[in-house]
Amino acid sequence: MIEIERKFLVVSEAFKSLAHSKHLIAQGYLNSNPERTVRVRILGESGFLTIKGKGNQTGMTRFEWETEISLLEAKPLLALCEQGVIHKTRYEVHVGKHTYEVDVFSEDNEGLIIAEIELNSEDEAFEKPDWLGLEVTNDPCYYNAYLSQNPFKSWK
Repeated sequence: MIEIERKFLVVSEAFKSLAHSKHLIAQGYLNSNPERTVRVRILGESGFLTIKGKGNQTGMTRFEWETEISLLEAKPLLALCEQGVIHKTRYEVHVGKHTYEVDVFSEDNEGLIIAEIELNSEDEAFEKPDWLGLEVTNDPCYYNAYLSQNPFKSWK
């Protein structure tokens, strides 16, 4: 129930030709407080309820609990969420021993592309493909909960 994750901006769309899957995602927040976010996600025909705790000093490690729920449960929960539902397309790309989840945001966050990689420890080595840019792991502006309230299109 501990998640170790690093986030990077993406500087090109070269990852798309390497992706082995692609999914549309809609997600909202029942609670966007960074101390304890509660997220509802619809991915294809499935729903998910996720609770995340505050990240540690590096921003890489935090508590995460997730359970799958039915689409019939997820849709009304998504309707209860705070304003600012996130819409994105997720590409999964294998690089070496890891899988990057690359999110191409749309609607209010269009223009933003973020890659995430989950690790077993904060110091685990991993390959960095050419399409990765600046690391934004510890920048809360790139957390989905923040983006739901402060869309990328409104940034100056």
